[in-house]
Amino acid sequence: MKRVLHIKSSINGNESYSARLGCALVHKLRNLYTDMYVVTKDLSEEDFPHLGGDTFAAFFVPKEELTPDQEHLLRISDKAIQQVMEADILIIDAPMYNFGIPSQLKAWLDQISRAGVTFEYGKDGPKGLIQNTKAYIAMASGGVYSEGAAKQMDFVSPYLRTILGFLGITDVDLVRVEGTAMKKLQKQSIETALDQLQWTD
Repeated sequence: MKRVLHIKSSINGNESYSARLGCALVHKLRNLYTDMYVVTKDLSEEDFPHLGGDTFAAFFVPKEELTPDQEHLLRISDKAIQQVMEADILIIDAPMYNFGIPSQLKAWLDQISRAGVTFEYGKDGPKGLIQNTKAYIAMASGGVYSEGAAKQMDFVSPYLRTILGFLGITDVDLVRVEGTAMKKLQKQSIETALDQLQWTD
């Protein structure tokens, strides 16, 4: 059975372009894998917490030395990491807000990035500990940032590829829906993005 973790991060809910693209990815995967289980996590709906100082400090306390309060602080991070570790496929809905990712998506990434748990440092440098996970990034932007002069302003795709790779997730496919704020491109942008989903097992 394929286990899929679908991370939603748009403040516009299911009407957002990134959410619609992410759901299209899930639908495509259902056609590819008949035995599939999907866990959906909507970071905006859950009001996912940003990383605080006390929680960050608890990241570095040995498990056997954690206080009850620190264990409580780590519950959200522990659960988020468990969901990622159990997933065979990760789908991240990533709308572009002011050239970057939503703060709630950054918060989730901060909660799952823990030394000794999802990555470690060795004699050869950092090593990601999330193994055998395939990732899809469902990116949406009001303008066109895949090419041309605006390409240098895309801090979404390079950042997500970098942080996922740092955690060990190196098999990453990016699917874009662009020009959603441009009337002449809105319909075409969705169709173009869906055309990118022509892959096989």
